[in-house]
Order: sequence, then C-alpha cells, then structure tokens
Amino acid sequence: MKKPNYAKTILACYLGNITQAAVVNLTPLLFIPLREQFGLSFEQLGLLIMINFVTQVAMDILCAGLVDRYGYRIFGLSAQVVVILGMLCFACSPVLFPAAPYIGFVIGTILFSAGGGLFELLLSPIINGIPTNGNKSAALSLMHGFYAWGQVGTVILTTIALALFGRTSWPYIMLAWTILPVCNLFLFATAPLGSPVPETGEKQPLRKLLRIPFYLLCLATIALGGASELCMSQWSSAYFERAIGMPKLLGDMLGMTLFSITFGLARTLHGVYGSRFDLKKLMLLGMGLATVCYLSVALSPSSGLAIAASALCGLAVSLTWPGTLAVAAETFPMAGASMFAILAASGDIGASFGPWFTSVVTDRTAASAWMTQAFAITGLSAEQLGLRMGILASAIFPLLGFLCVLGMRRLAPKLQQGIR
Repeated sequence: MKKPNYAKTILACYLGNITQAAVVNLTPLLFIPLREQFGLSFEQLGLLIMINFVTQVAMDILCAGLVDRYGYRIFGLSAQVVVILGMLCFACSPVLFPAAPYIGFVIGTILFSAGGGLFELLLSPIINGIPTNGNKSAALSLMHGFYAWGQVGTVILTTIALALFGRTSWPYIMLAWTILPVCNLFLFATAPLGSPVPETGEKQPLRKLLRIPFYLLCLATIALGGASELCMSQWSSAYFERAIGMPKLLGDMLGMTLFSITFGLARTLHGVYGSRFDLKKLMLLGMGLATVCYLSVALSPSSGLAIAASALCGLAVSLTWPGTLAVAAETFPMAGASMFAILAASGDIGASFGPWFTSVVTDRTAASAWMTQAFAITGLSAEQLGLRMGILASAIFPLLGFLCVLGMRRLAPKLQQGIR
C-alpha cells in the first residue's frame, strides 16, 4: 500500500497558521484608524480582541469531541469558509451597518475568530500525528513558527499598505487578506489528514487528565503564555504611536515587526535545533526574560530601549505556547485531539483576557484625575500614562508564567515515576 505524501498536509498547516496570524493581528493594526474614523474607545477596541479569543475558546471546547468523531477534513474546510465570511463582514461593516459599524466589527470578528478556533484545534494534532523521525516538539515549534512569520508579514504588508493608500483604505486591505483562506480551502480539500484518534492503545479520557496536577499546570502555563504574548504584540502598535510619540509606520516597523521577527526566529531555530536543549528550561528563562521586558517597555524613558525590550520580548515568549503543547503531547500521548483543544482553549482565555486587561487599565488610568495629577511630574498626557500603566500591569502575566513553568519542572520527575 502506497504511503501518503504529507507534503501538502504540512503546507496546509503552515498556511493555516499564517492565516491564523492574519486573523489575530489585523485588527490591532487598525486600532488607530478605526478609533479616528469611528470614535471607538480603547476599551471597545480591546473588547474586539477579547471577542476574538473568547470565540476561539468556544470553538475549541464545542468542537473537540466532534473532531474526534468526524475527523479533520470537514472542520478544516469549515474553518476557511468562516474566516472568509468574517473578513468580508468586517471590511463591509460601514456599508452593512452605516449607523453602527461597530456591530459589523463584532459580527465579523466572531466569524473569523470561529475559523481561528478551528485552526488551533486542528493544526497541532495534525502535525503531531504525521509520521516523522524527528523531535515532535521541534516539529510543533516549526509549525507554530509559521504563525510568527505570518504575523511579520501581516504587520509589514498592512503597515505599508496603510502608509501608501491612507488609513481609510483599511477595508480593502482586509479584503485582500482573504486570499489566504481561499487558497487553503483547496489544500484542505485534497491533503491527507490522518486520524485524530490514536490507532493503538486506550485513549486517555479528558476527565482523567483534568485531575492530574501536571496537566493543570500546563493549562495555566499556556494561558499565561498567551496573555504574555498577546498583550505586547497587540498593543505595541498603539503604544509606540501614542505613548512614545513615534510615527505609526516607524513604530510598527521597529516595534511590532521586530517583536514578530524575534518571535518567529526563536520558534524556527527551535524547530531546527530544539532537540539539543531542555525545553522546560528554555520556557522558564523565557518567562523570566519577558517579565523584565514588560517592565522595561513600560518604565523606560528611552524609545530605543523600549523598542529593544519589545523586540526581545518576542524571543522571550515564543516557546511557551508550542512548548506547552509539546510537553503535554509527550507526557500524554494517548489523549487525542481533545487534549489539544482544551490546551488551545486555555491559551485563548489568556490571550483574550490579557489584552482586554491592558485596555481596561489603560482607559481607567487615563480617565482617573488623581492618577493624572499624581504623575503630572512625568509630563505624560493622560493617554500616555494610561498606556504605560497598562503595559506595566501586564507584567504580572509572564511573572506568574515563570512560577507555573517552575512548578512543571518540579512535578515532571514525579510524573515520570508514575505518581499522579
């Protein structure tokens, strides 16, 4: 019997992660244009991010058992379709909802986020299930590295397009990005995708996993990793433009783009050389470094130092999400797609709560008269102070992530000895 050629499968997963990057990062790049054109508050903008990830959480949880039952293909095709519909709705919101475009933004976000949730549910177990002689954690990191490169491409191309065609061109830019899910629709229709259920051995029920402290730490770690990643990546564009006072093109290219580049490089290098290093130790060092980076971005009086810290943060947070997935997959090999779904849901909870938390702290600080007076000596405007305090408060996420990874390292030897 001829063995399946998984080259198209791998390409579909890589393109799926690039599409996921566009789904997650397009809206933050449009924060200032949308705020200026429609008078949206930072909290409304932050709520769009929260809706994005809450929707992904819902899809992860609702569809986990269905994927185990019906297989990958139908859900892979559905993911592309709803992403296309969501982007179309978002781009056409001013026409579809002229009196309240924000309604269209919410509906569009729910639709393309549903597709994003399916990507998260499907891509990691598909890659993990492909026969390989290499290291599984490295294969997962390499695949997730394409999310990072998709983020780089999304930032660079969108920022350049906004600079060339003006901020009011954002609907056409959103429409142009639909080419990604359109192309991937054909790949998922024909690629060999394997089975989500292990072919040998007894499948480990999710209810048992949820009683194991090590797995609960995995859930907490990926949630805090998602928050640590998204707070910086989602808010750096607005932060460098409004808090630091840099032109949008320069702030995006030096801040958000450098974050994405270091983020992608770290995942790609781990995908190539990952088997040589202790993954948990790398994750621990990363969360510690990310904490320092958040403090540096928020407190630094130098724009150069703030940008350098933001870029370094991309390196620091890069391995937490794929690293946690790899550790869980290695520790619980018979758990099936449901384990990945709940991990992805937990990561999405962190990724939704983190940027929303940043937005709430930003708006509340900016609106607080006593805070503005207390920090008047700094010479910062209310908006600048709010953005700095939002990033400063968000340093709690990598700090807690550091403690969770430390707990994972201490529990791992006991788990290997069979102690649950």
